[in-house]
Amino acid sequence: MSPPEDRSGPIAWLRWFATTEEGAAAYVRDVLTSAGAVVLVGLLLFGVSGIWPPMVAVESPSMTPHMKTGDLVFVMEEHRFAPGAAYEDTGIVTAEIGDDTGYEKFKQSGDVIVYRPDGSDLETPIIHRARFWVGNGENWYDEANPEFLAGADNCAELANCPAPHAGFITKGDANPQYDQVGVSAISEPIRPSWVIGTAEFRIPWLGWVRLALSEAAASAVAIGTVRRTRSAS
Repeated sequence: MSPPEDRSGPIAWLRWFATTEEGAAAYVRDVLTSAGAVVLVGLLLFGVSGIWPPMVAVESPSMTPHMKTGDLVFVMEEHRFAPGAAYEDTGIVTAEIGDDTGYEKFKQSGDVIVYRPDGSDLETPIIHRARFWVGNGENWYDEANPEFLAGADNCAELANCPAPHAGFITKGDANPQYDQVGVSAISEPIRPSWVIGTAEFRIPWLGWVRLALSEAAASAVAIGTVRRTRSAS
């Protein structure tokens, strides 16, 4: 990369850098411009969503057909622009309330939320629909749709019933049962503090890029762990 002919100061150098067509300089300028645009878009989305990162990639088909594996989903802090139909001060409209008010997201009643299962920061967040709210100690068997109760005939046979604490009962649109039931229950009722945000819109397929990068990073960590283990043995 050749320096500008006029070396009178940084302004002249920057002017040359911004206009030169010299190969190396032009390439670096294009890379910096693209990176800057990505950062600017990210900051703009963060300003709107109130959370970081504001975009999440869908990793499973549990929300099919309304979200598909590989979709990139924009997520917003649930109290921002919260609809009037939201349950109390949670900022979230359940499917039960949505049925009564006509509120829909992703072609079904109620909000789709991103939450930490059992509030754990070590688990991959889940993106499922908030179906209804249960109070602490509530027998919610009769409030639930019997099709999604994993064959339970009463509250005693139902995991998380009575409810161990207040929270949302959730379900993937394509899943056969609620997240809170069955021997493979994903989570206890979702406390509001476990909610990361609400899903607002999706961009098909773009999430595959992020999933590929995450898989590559996970593979690198796994390889590094094996190498460290072998070197210590």
